[in-house]
Amino acid sequence: MARQKTTTPHREAMGGLAKGLAVIRAFAHDHSAMNLSEIARSAGIPAATARRCLLTLEELGYVTRNGRDFLLRPKVLELGAAYLDSMNIEKITRTHLEELARNTSDSAALCVLDGLEIVYVARTSVRTLLRLEAHVGSRFPAHATSTGRVLLAGASADRLQRYFDTAKLEALTDQTVTDRTKLRSLVEDCRRTGYSVVQDELAYGIVALAVPVIDQQGRVVAALNTSSHSRRITKTKLVRDRLTMLQQASRQISADLATAPWLSLSAQL
Repeated sequence: MARQKTTTPHREAMGGLAKGLAVIRAFAHDHSAMNLSEIARSAGIPAATARRCLLTLEELGYVTRNGRDFLLRPKVLELGAAYLDSMNIEKITRTHLEELARNTSDSAALCVLDGLEIVYVARTSVRTLLRLEAHVGSRFPAHATSTGRVLLAGASADRLQRYFDTAKLEALTDQTVTDRTKLRSLVEDCRRTGYSVVQDELAYGIVALAVPVIDQQGRVVAALNTSSHSRRITKTKLVRDRLTMLQQASRQISADLATAPWLSLSAQL
Protein backbone atom coordinates (compact mmCIF):
# COMPACT_ATOMS: atom_id res chain seq x y z
CA MET A 1 0.00 0.00 0.00
CA ALA A 2 1.27 3.46 -0.86
CA ARG A 3 2.56 5.40 2.13
CA GLN A 4 1.14 8.88 2.45
CA LYS A 5 3.16 11.68 4.01
CA THR A 6 1.20 12.86 7.03
CA THR A 7 1.43 16.16 8.80
CA THR A 8 0.00 17.33 12.12
CA PRO A 9 -2.35 20.30 11.67
CA HIS A 10 -1.00 23.47 13.25
CA ARG A 11 -3.21 24.77 16.06
CA GLU A 12 -3.49 28.16 14.32
CA ALA A 13 -4.13 26.76 10.83
CA MET A 14 -7.40 27.86 9.18
CA GLY A 15 -9.37 24.77 8.26
CA GLY A 16 -11.90 26.82 6.34
CA LEU A 17 -9.23 28.25 4.06
CA ALA A 18 -7.86 24.75 3.39
CA LYS A 19 -11.33 23.53 2.44
CA GLY A 20 -11.89 26.49 0.15
CA LEU A 21 -8.63 25.79 -1.66
CA ALA A 22 -9.61 22.10 -1.93
CA VAL A 23 -12.80 23.19 -3.69
CA ILE A 24 -10.82 25.25 -6.20
CA ARG A 25 -8.43 22.35 -6.83
CA ALA A 26 -11.39 20.04 -7.47
CA PHE A 27 -11.86 21.65 -10.88
CA ALA A 28 -9.79 20.26 -13.73
CA HIS A 29 -9.66 20.15 -17.54
CA ASP A 30 -12.01 17.16 -17.64
CA HIS A 31 -14.11 18.47 -14.74
CA SER A 32 -14.52 22.14 -15.62
CA ALA A 33 -18.20 22.20 -14.60
CA MET A 34 -19.49 20.19 -11.63
CA ASN A 35 -22.49 20.10 -9.36
CA LEU A 36 -22.31 20.37 -5.58
CA SER A 37 -22.10 16.65 -4.83
CA GLU A 38 -19.36 16.13 -7.43
CA ILE A 39 -17.29 18.98 -6.01
CA ALA A 40 -17.73 17.74 -2.44
CA ARG A 41 -16.68 14.23 -3.44
CA SER A 42 -13.63 15.45 -5.38
CA ALA A 43 -12.55 17.81 -2.57
CA GLY A 44 -13.14 15.15 0.09
CA ILE A 45 -15.40 17.35 2.24
CA PRO A 46 -19.09 17.23 3.27
CA ALA A 47 -21.59 18.70 0.82
CA ALA A 48 -22.70 21.33 3.34
CA THR A 49 -19.10 22.50 3.75
CA ALA A 50 -18.54 22.53 -0.01
CA ARG A 51 -21.70 24.60 -0.43
CA ARG A 52 -20.49 27.25 2.04
CA CYS A 53 -17.12 27.38 0.30
CA LEU A 54 -18.75 27.74 -3.12
CA LEU A 55 -21.06 30.51 -1.94
CA THR A 56 -18.07 32.38 -0.51
CA LEU A 57 -16.03 31.89 -3.67
CA GLU A 58 -18.99 32.98 -5.78
CA GLU A 59 -19.39 36.15 -3.73
CA LEU A 60 -15.68 36.90 -4.13
CA GLY A 61 -15.85 36.39 -7.89
CA TYR A 62 -13.84 33.16 -8.16
CA VAL A 63 -16.78 30.88 -9.04
CA THR A 64 -19.95 31.22 -11.11
CA ARG A 65 -22.98 29.02 -11.80
CA ASN A 66 -24.62 27.53 -14.84
CA GLY A 67 -27.83 25.87 -13.71
CA ARG A 68 -26.83 23.31 -11.07
CA ASP A 69 -23.18 23.34 -12.13
CA PHE A 70 -20.41 25.51 -10.78
CA LEU A 71 -17.48 26.80 -12.87
CA LEU A 72 -14.31 28.70 -12.07
CA ARG A 73 -14.07 32.32 -13.21
CA PRO A 74 -10.93 33.92 -14.68
CA LYS A 75 -10.27 35.69 -11.38
CA VAL A 76 -8.80 32.40 -10.11
CA LEU A 77 -5.81 33.12 -12.35
CA GLU A 78 -4.84 35.90 -9.96
CA LEU A 79 -3.85 33.25 -7.39
CA GLY A 80 -1.32 31.65 -9.73
CA ALA A 81 -0.20 35.04 -11.00
CA ALA A 82 0.71 36.06 -7.44
CA TYR A 83 3.12 33.12 -7.24
CA LEU A 84 4.73 33.89 -10.59
CA ASP A 85 4.93 37.59 -9.82
CA SER A 86 6.63 36.92 -6.49
CA MET A 87 9.25 34.76 -8.23
CA ASN A 88 9.78 37.20 -11.11
CA ILE A 89 10.57 34.03 -13.06
CA GLU A 90 9.21 35.28 -16.36
CA LYS A 91 11.50 38.30 -16.34
CA ILE A 92 14.52 36.25 -15.26
CA THR A 93 14.17 33.57 -17.93
CA ARG A 94 12.45 35.35 -20.82
CA THR A 95 15.59 36.21 -22.80
CA HIS A 96 17.11 32.75 -22.46
CA LEU A 97 13.91 30.92 -23.37
CA GLU A 98 13.20 33.19 -26.31
CA GLU A 99 16.73 32.71 -27.63
CA LEU A 100 16.47 28.94 -27.25
CA ALA A 101 13.11 28.84 -29.02
CA ARG A 102 14.39 31.09 -31.80
CA ASN A 103 17.52 28.99 -32.34
CA THR A 104 15.56 25.73 -32.46
CA SER A 105 12.42 27.06 -34.18
CA ASP A 106 10.46 25.17 -31.52
CA SER A 107 9.45 25.64 -27.90
CA ALA A 108 11.39 25.98 -24.65
CA ALA A 109 10.15 25.76 -21.10
CA LEU A 110 11.20 25.84 -17.46
CA CYS A 111 9.47 23.42 -15.09
CA VAL A 112 9.51 22.58 -11.39
CA LEU A 113 8.38 19.49 -9.51
CA ASP A 114 5.20 19.73 -7.43
CA GLY A 115 4.32 16.43 -5.79
CA LEU A 116 3.77 13.88 -8.54
CA GLU A 117 3.59 16.43 -11.36
CA ILE A 118 5.74 18.92 -13.19
CA VAL A 119 4.49 22.49 -13.49
CA TYR A 120 5.38 24.92 -16.27
CA VAL A 121 6.58 28.19 -14.69
CA ALA A 122 7.89 29.78 -17.90
CA ARG A 123 7.49 28.93 -21.57
CA THR A 124 7.94 30.38 -25.04
CA SER A 125 7.36 28.91 -28.48
CA VAL A 126 7.62 29.75 -32.16
CA ARG A 127 5.81 26.60 -33.22
CA THR A 128 2.52 25.06 -32.11
CA LEU A 129 2.44 21.35 -31.34
CA LEU A 130 -0.91 20.12 -32.60
CA ARG A 131 -1.19 17.24 -30.14
CA LEU A 132 -0.51 19.17 -26.98
CA GLU A 133 -0.03 22.83 -26.23
CA ALA A 134 1.36 23.66 -22.80
CA HIS A 135 1.32 27.03 -21.10
CA VAL A 136 2.46 28.58 -17.84
CA GLY A 137 0.66 26.70 -15.09
CA SER A 138 0.20 23.50 -17.12
CA ARG A 139 0.71 20.34 -15.07
CA PHE A 140 1.68 16.89 -16.36
CA PRO A 141 2.60 13.58 -14.71
CA ALA A 142 6.33 13.58 -13.96
CA HIS A 143 6.91 10.00 -15.09
CA ALA A 144 5.93 10.71 -18.71
CA THR A 145 8.01 13.85 -19.27
CA SER A 146 11.67 14.63 -19.84
CA THR A 147 11.56 17.45 -17.28
CA GLY A 148 9.92 15.15 -14.75
CA ARG A 149 12.69 12.58 -15.03
CA VAL A 150 15.35 15.28 -14.73
CA LEU A 151 13.69 16.63 -11.59
CA LEU A 152 13.29 13.15 -10.11
CA ALA A 153 16.95 12.44 -10.85
CA GLY A 154 17.89 15.52 -8.86
CA ALA A 155 15.57 14.78 -5.94
CA SER A 156 16.80 13.58 -2.56
CA ALA A 157 16.59 9.87 -1.82
CA ASP A 158 13.66 10.42 0.57
CA ARG A 159 11.72 12.54 -1.89
CA LEU A 160 12.34 10.07 -4.69
CA GLN A 161 11.14 7.21 -2.49
CA ARG A 162 7.99 9.15 -1.60
CA TYR A 163 7.37 9.65 -5.29
CA PHE A 164 7.58 5.94 -6.10
CA ASP A 165 5.47 5.11 -3.04
CA THR A 166 2.60 7.34 -4.14
CA ALA A 167 2.78 7.84 -7.93
CA LYS A 168 0.24 6.18 -10.19
CA LEU A 169 2.21 5.47 -13.32
CA GLU A 170 -0.63 5.68 -15.82
CA ALA A 171 -0.15 4.95 -19.51
CA LEU A 172 -0.92 8.10 -21.49
CA THR A 173 0.10 6.38 -24.74
CA ASP A 174 1.27 2.86 -25.53
CA GLN A 175 4.83 4.21 -25.27
CA THR A 176 4.53 5.53 -21.71
CA VAL A 177 6.87 3.83 -19.26
CA THR A 178 4.74 2.53 -16.39
CA ASP A 179 7.03 -0.15 -14.99
CA ARG A 180 8.57 1.18 -11.76
CA THR A 181 11.81 -0.73 -12.17
CA LYS A 182 12.31 0.60 -15.69
CA LEU A 183 11.42 4.14 -14.65
CA ARG A 184 13.91 4.00 -11.79
CA SER A 185 16.54 2.86 -14.27
CA LEU A 186 15.72 5.77 -16.59
CA VAL A 187 15.95 8.20 -13.67
CA GLU A 188 19.35 6.76 -12.76
CA ASP A 189 20.47 7.08 -16.38
CA CYS A 190 19.40 10.72 -16.29
CA ARG A 191 21.37 11.30 -13.09
CA ARG A 192 24.43 9.79 -14.75
CA THR A 193 24.18 11.51 -18.17
CA GLY A 194 22.70 14.83 -17.06
CA TYR A 195 19.76 14.82 -19.46
CA SER A 196 16.53 13.02 -20.36
CA VAL A 197 14.86 12.59 -23.73
CA VAL A 198 11.30 11.30 -24.11
CA GLN A 199 9.26 10.55 -27.22
CA ASP A 200 5.54 9.77 -27.62
CA GLU A 201 5.09 9.09 -23.88
CA LEU A 202 3.14 12.15 -22.79
CA ALA A 203 1.30 12.39 -26.11
CA TYR A 204 1.86 10.99 -29.57
CA GLY A 205 4.01 13.21 -31.75
CA ILE A 206 5.90 14.96 -28.96
CA VAL A 207 9.63 14.51 -28.42
CA ALA A 208 11.40 16.51 -25.70
CA LEU A 209 14.88 16.89 -24.26
CA ALA A 210 15.52 18.28 -20.77
CA VAL A 211 18.48 19.19 -18.57
CA PRO A 212 18.63 20.31 -14.94
CA VAL A 213 18.92 23.87 -13.67
CA ILE A 214 21.23 24.01 -10.67
CA ASP A 215 21.34 26.42 -7.73
CA GLN A 216 24.44 27.77 -5.98
CA GLN A 217 24.54 24.71 -3.69
CA GLY A 218 24.53 22.33 -6.65
CA ARG A 219 20.93 21.22 -6.17
CA VAL A 220 18.51 20.62 -9.03
CA VAL A 221 15.81 23.26 -8.62
CA ALA A 222 14.19 23.23 -12.06
CA ALA A 223 14.38 21.60 -15.47
CA LEU A 224 14.81 23.26 -18.84
CA ASN A 225 13.48 21.58 -21.95
CA THR A 226 13.21 21.92 -25.69
CA SER A 227 10.45 20.06 -27.51
CA SER A 228 9.38 19.35 -31.06
CA HIS A 229 7.27 17.03 -33.18
CA SER A 230 8.64 13.49 -33.43
CA ARG A 231 7.91 13.43 -37.17
CA ARG A 232 10.18 16.45 -37.52
CA ILE A 233 13.14 15.27 -35.45
CA THR A 234 14.17 11.99 -33.82
CA LYS A 235 15.33 11.51 -30.24
CA THR A 236 18.88 10.87 -31.40
CA LYS A 237 19.01 13.99 -33.56
CA LEU A 238 17.40 16.07 -30.82
CA VAL A 239 20.19 15.14 -28.42
CA ARG A 240 22.91 15.58 -31.04
CA ASP A 241 21.71 18.96 -32.25
CA ARG A 242 20.39 20.60 -29.08
CA LEU A 243 21.98 19.15 -25.94
CA THR A 244 24.97 21.52 -25.92
CA MET A 245 22.71 24.48 -26.64
CA LEU A 246 20.32 23.45 -23.89
CA GLN A 247 23.12 22.97 -21.35
CA GLN A 248 24.52 26.40 -22.13
CA ALA A 249 21.12 28.02 -21.63
CA SER A 250 20.72 26.09 -18.37
CA ARG A 251 24.02 27.43 -17.04
CA GLN A 252 22.98 30.97 -17.91
CA ILE A 253 19.60 30.56 -16.22
CA SER A 254 21.24 28.96 -13.19
CA ALA A 255 23.49 32.00 -12.84
CA ASP A 256 20.55 34.39 -13.12
CA LEU A 257 18.42 32.42 -10.67
CA ALA A 258 21.11 32.78 -8.00
CA THR A 259 19.21 35.95 -7.06
CA ALA A 260 15.98 33.99 -6.48
CA PRO A 261 16.15 32.43 -2.98
CA TRP A 262 12.67 30.89 -3.30
CA LEU A 263 14.00 28.44 -5.91
CA SER A 264 16.73 27.09 -3.66
CA LEU A 265 14.14 26.58 -0.92
CA SER A 266 11.86 24.63 -3.25
CA ALA A 267 14.59 22.07 -3.85
CA GLN A 268 14.47 21.12 -0.18
CA LEU A 269 10.70 20.51 0.00
